[in-house]
Amino acid sequence: MEELLTFITKSLVENPDEVVVTKVQEKEDSEMYNIEVDPADMGRVIGRQGRIAKAIRTVAKSAAARSNRKVIVNIGK
Repeated sequence: MEELLTFITKSLVENPDEVVVTKVQEKEDSEMYNIEVDPADMGRVIGRQGRIAKAIRTVAKSAAARSNRKVIVNIGK
């Protein structure tokens, strides 16, 4: 999942070297990830009215659903 979130986020930003995806919490049926990007790229990752952020979360949730897990994705520092 970390690789998927990293790939998606790096594809969106102008400074891909500044992208950091970390697993914050893991329970038996859920995981929580934090995506950090350069402040100048924050608007690209969030999108207008949060549409891109919502799309990233939807992709992560559907990928996790294949293994009967739940995923929470936080964007920002």
